[in-house]
Amino acid sequence: MDLRFGDSRPTDEERAAVDALLGPPESSWEGADRSDADLRWARGGRAARDRRDLLLPGLHALNDRVGWISEGGLDYLCRRLTVPPSEAYGVATFYSMFSVRPRPATVLHVCTDLACAAAGAPRLCEAAEARLGPESGVTVEPSPCLGLCERAPAALVVRAGEDAAGATAGGGVTRAAAVSAPAAPDAVVRAALAPENAPEEPPAALAVPQAPDPGLLLLGRVGTVDPADLGDYRAHGGYTALRRAFALGPAGVIREVTDSGLLGRGGAAFPTGRKWQATASQPDHPHYLVCNADESEPGTFKDRVLMEGDPYALVEAMTIAAYATGARHGYLYLRGEYPRALERMEHAIAQARARGLLGDDVLGQGFSFDIEIRRGAGAYICGEETALFNSIEGFRGEPRSKPPFPVEKGLFGKPTVANNVETLVNVLPVLTLGAQAYAAIGTGASTGPKLFCVSGSVDRPGIYELPFGATLGELLTLAGVRDGLRAVLLGGAAGGFVRPDELDIPLTFEGTREAGTTLGSGVVMAFDDTVPLPRLLLRIAEFFRDESCGQCVPCRVGTVRQEEALHRIAERTGADAAADITLLREVGRAMRDASICGLGQTAWNAVESAIDRLGAYE
Repeated sequence: MDLRFGDSRPTDEERAAVDALLGPPESSWEGADRSDADLRWARGGRAARDRRDLLLPGLHALNDRVGWISEGGLDYLCRRLTVPPSEAYGVATFYSMFSVRPRPATVLHVCTDLACAAAGAPRLCEAAEARLGPESGVTVEPSPCLGLCERAPAALVVRAGEDAAGATAGGGVTRAAAVSAPAAPDAVVRAALAPENAPEEPPAALAVPQAPDPGLLLLGRVGTVDPADLGDYRAHGGYTALRRAFALGPAGVIREVTDSGLLGRGGAAFPTGRKWQATASQPDHPHYLVCNADESEPGTFKDRVLMEGDPYALVEAMTIAAYATGARHGYLYLRGEYPRALERMEHAIAQARARGLLGDDVLGQGFSFDIEIRRGAGAYICGEETALFNSIEGFRGEPRSKPPFPVEKGLFGKPTVANNVETLVNVLPVLTLGAQAYAAIGTGASTGPKLFCVSGSVDRPGIYELPFGATLGELLTLAGVRDGLRAVLLGGAAGGFVRPDELDIPLTFEGTREAGTTLGSGVVMAFDDTVPLPRLLLRIAEFFRDESCGQCVPCRVGTVRQEEALHRIAERTGADAAADITLLREVGRAMRDASICGLGQTAWNAVESAIDRLGAYE
């Protein structure tokens, strides 16, 4: 273990950024400018080690203030937390949003993933790079999915500084998000040069074509309620579910959730009630609640819209989940690419705390619970729950082997329940309608409403709420699918393609499974015949190669071999391609059978389905 520090010194800005998070240092051991005599004692070392989980926030503090993480700044943070510099360097280099090399204070991230690539993102990126030279003080970085697929092509502007400003663009530039028309290079360049002058971004309701519709169970308040106004939320039924939870008691809440048949909406479809019961029954304490809001699957943006348009619903739902499972502390792990969602959730949590809806005595019921936000920094793998735990704890976001499962030993080695945003928000109608009424929506095996992220070759991209059992064709009709439909990708990059003649597939977990595909987290991306399918498959392979954490050989090597083979196939046809397709199948089976986590296990799915169902290389 490398415990040595370098000779580099932090700048005043870097020192101020770290001290603002951790407080001023108390001794030279922690980096204070005092006599070296007190280096003989490591006072408070155990307390500092117990703050290892502040490493990720500390890296954010440095990166946000300066734009990159210098050796001196990293060493100072390591001294404050007694973290070996080698380990901290490994964490800092794990995330794509951090840089350990000098770069300008302003970074323009241009999404080059599936929906944006089909909408012209490569041309946007080239135009921005041509017009933003080194003298502009802006660096342009191609980016994986930014979660703005309904506004493709999209871009995110991040400016470092004491009063850092963020703006995202997709169809024009706004302050922290995008409008609906295609992004223009002029607008993107203007935002990159002066993000603080970017116009206000459009309301979250523009991402919900069905809004305003009070009949929607999950999206009904989006576009109707002021997301910043707690009183408005309560006037529209807010905190009714929490009051019923207190009336039922923890066991009663778990029984309602179990009887409702609610399955996890993150892709695994695990019964939520069983997960909650398993956590609540663990004798080891404390228990933790983690909300996974790090949706990074290309084509997924539903959690972002919920947090931007109805943030108090998530706060209430997390409080209910904590009450049922005996958790006193909750973590909201939020994508680093979601500046407006971060702002909305910080405000909602602060308001709930000020009004007695979070804290030591929630609603006067003697229940203590609070929520802490942790920002991700650009790592798809952190959507896997155990990788997310490692990230919060201040380690590289690499998945853990199971068992033990999180309900036994999760965050900080304690029983932990982890759900994504959509799953938690579904708990509100479960309690307000009752388990039986909720279970009557959808199908017997897939109950309740489901959110679908529709993008690509459609006239009305956005988030759609439909009961389980609606068909793929019905959903695409609502979204206005365009003529010349070539393929539909279900489940995102980890999902599978279906043909235009398979639109009668019921959108349920069991229905898509029987059809030989997957529902995943609800991604539906339509591609017409103008989109080059081989290029899409190559982009999927590039995505998995970039996002593999590298911990296990099948995924680390397999994703590279998959990309290499697809590159070769794109340059050849006929008999020469057959050998590479055979190799792809062998590599795909190895990744599926032997990878530690779902990233490697699903990295071959979309390519396999394109070859077998679409005849991509015939």
